[in-house]
Order: sequence, then structure tokens, then C-alpha cells
Amino acid sequence: MTGTAGSLEGAVDKADLLLETGRTDEARELIARRLAEEPTDVRAWARMHRCHLRAGEHEEAEQALDRATAHDPDYAYAHILRSYFFHGAPNWHKALAAGKEAVRCAPQEWSAHVALAKAMTYPVDQWPAALEVAFQAVRLAPEETGAHHTVYFFAELLKRQDLVESSARAALAADPQCPWAHKVLAEAKAKNPSAKLSEVADSYATALGVLPQDEGMHKALQGAVYRMLRGTRWLALLCVAIAGVTGRLFPGDGPDELPAALGTRLYALAVMGAVWGFGAWRRYRRMRTGVRLTFREFVRTNFWGKLAVGQAAWCMVCAVVVVAVPWTERLVPQILFWLALVPTLLTIWFERAAMRS
Repeated sequence: MTGTAGSLEGAVDKADLLLETGRTDEARELIARRLAEEPTDVRAWARMHRCHLRAGEHEEAEQALDRATAHDPDYAYAHILRSYFFHGAPNWHKALAAGKEAVRCAPQEWSAHVALAKAMTYPVDQWPAALEVAFQAVRLAPEETGAHHTVYFFAELLKRQDLVESSARAALAADPQCPWAHKVLAEAKAKNPSAKLSEVADSYATALGVLPQDEGMHKALQGAVYRMLRGTRWLALLCVAIAGVTGRLFPGDGPDELPAALGTRLYALAVMGAVWGFGAWRRYRRMRTGVRLTFREFVRTNFWGKLAVGQAAWCMVCAVVVVAVPWTERLVPQILFWLALVPTLLTIWFERAAMRS
């Protein structure tokens, strides 16, 4: 009998492990045995509440909390659970009362302040005060990302973008792998009008490093990649313009004899190479591996990605042919020039019109 009692003394801790791994039925059986042995174990009643809640037995879950607070009115964890249990518009006053009781019982416990802050979600005029309560949780436990998340939550509700980003950075200082903080900072970077597309893509790739299954992040990264691919067409169009000027396709008042000098044409090719080297390749090589892989995957699987790359390549082929060949007549290079320029500009216009609509 002594051995059985000794084995059940650690039932609460074992039940916590079982609940964390989703083995609710086993946890419930273990806690039931513990309560049969010691019905005043408030920690066991709190875990039984969680078991009932997992099973959708809300009335029994509330009764378990009643038993816990009846045996120990100052058991803060039971009040915290009660606050979350009643969280929501219909019962916000019960959640608020439980949150206040949790703070009264454990004023130095950060999770009690978090519970109280979240209980103040309703009504909305409590949001500024709830933010102050969340700050107190952070002061008590700056190493807890949950406390920083509560600050972020109310900062978002109050449209305090400065606090949104600072809370995420503070959470990353406490835990460099904090998923929600990476996501928040990536989204903030995307909203920043002064941020470069390559920086936005890197932020999304960083967030995906800790949130690999987040479909929203995947789509956002693909969107940033697509915008960068669209930008390559402007580089190609610049090279077409360089070819038109260097190849003397449109004669003016000065000497416009064909073909253009070999040195001039070679210089134009070197300038085109520099445009791509500094405008695309150098930037691409500096990107995170995840962004480069997304580039390849997007071009391989997406029609619009293939179109953007294909048009950029077509423009470059036309530009190189116009410059490299020593043309003696203007008709063919002029045709190549317009075949590169017009379809690409029309596609860009169509895409922008579609995005505005």
C-alpha cells in the first residue's frame, strides 16, 4: 500500500507530461486514482479540469475548479485556469474576477498577470489598462516569451506598431527561435515602404526557418520572389534601351553610319553585364538559401514566374543580337528592338492593372 501511495504522489507531474503529449485518457485515469486517494489535492483537481476540458465536458471542468478553490482559495493556478475557462464576451466579468484573484494570490507570478490582461479583452475600453498589466508580466519575467506576446497582442489591438515590433524583438532576445516573433517582424518588414524586396524575402525566409508549415509565410515569400522576378524585366528593358542607342537604330542629326564601331558595341555589352551583375546576380548571391530555393521552385512551377523570366531572357537575346551583329541596315534590329520592348511593357501594364483591380 505504501508503494502505491508513493507512486501516486507524482501523479500530477506524470499527468502533465501525458497531457502535453496528447494522452488525455491516461492522464485522466492517473488523476482519478490520485483524487480517490487524496481528494483535497488541489493540483490534481486543476489537472482534472484540463482533462474534462479536453473531452469537451465543460460542466465537469468548471466543477473541478470549484473543488480546487474550495480546498484552497489561494491556489493561484486554479484562478488562472478559471480566467481562461470563462474567457469571452458572454462571461468576461467572471474571467476578470478570476484573473484579479490570481494576481491577488500570486502577485509575483507573471502568468497570473497575463491571465488578468487577457481577461480584460472585453470590453474594449479596458485595452489600455490591459497593456499596463501585460507590461507588469514582462517586468516580472522578461525571459518569458508568453509575457511579451501579451504585450504584442494588446499593442496590435491598440494599433501601437512601435510596441508590436519592440515586443517581438524582446521575445527574440529571450528566445531566438520564437515563432510568433519571427512572423511579426517579417510582416512588419513587408509593411515598411522603405524596405527592399530582398530584405522582405529574407525576413520571410527567416520566419519559415522556425515556422516551416506556415502556408501564409510560404505564400508571402513567393509573393516577394515574384515581385523581384518582375523587377528583372526592367533590367532587361534597360539593356534593350542601351542596345537601341549603341546600335544607332534611330538616326538623329549627327553621324549615324552603320555598323557601329566594334569598340562601342563591346563597351555596350560590358555595360549590360554590369547591369545584371550589380542589379540581379550580386543581390541574388547574398540572399538566404531559402530565398534562392524559392526562386527556383517558383520559376519551375508558376506560369507568371516563367513568363517574367522568359520575357527578361527574350529582351536580353534581342539586345545582345542588336549590339553584337555589325548591322548595315536598320530594319531587322529595329524589329528586334520593338519585339522586345512592346510585349514586355504591355505585360507589365496588364499585371499592374490586374493588381489594382
